[in-house]
Amino acid sequence: MEKAYTVLVIEDNDDNRRLVLKILGHKGFNVVGAIDGKEALERLRQGKPDLILMDINLPGMDGYELTRRIRKIPGFAELPIVALTAHAMVGDEGKSLAAGCNAYITKPINVHNFPETIAAILKENLS
Repeated sequence: MEKAYTVLVIEDNDDNRRLVLKILGHKGFNVVGAIDGKEALERLRQGKPDLILMDINLPGMDGYELTRRIRKIPGFAELPIVALTAHAMVGDEGKSLAAGCNAYITKPINVHNFPETIAAILKENLS
């Protein structure tokens, strides 16, 4: 990876968030975490990441609503957002894509190929 891409990981579960931050950090990504929609919006005011990993089941504002709000921020309409969810139900992927997500990954993540999956999504969406 030539450029160190910045990924905002929005995940309320501490263990899951730390795991994703660690995996991506070890592969050369710049990673920033947020525990809910409010903190995520604050992080976005501080700077625009290259990609967002969005837990769908967040406390308060869920990932669908947060994605719709992010899409309305000037300059963020094309930002790659990847839905992450442990509750894979029929229709969830379509609902995530309809809310504005570019891709959908179910948890638990495969730690061995997760960084490559994220790199491929970045390449596809930033080229």
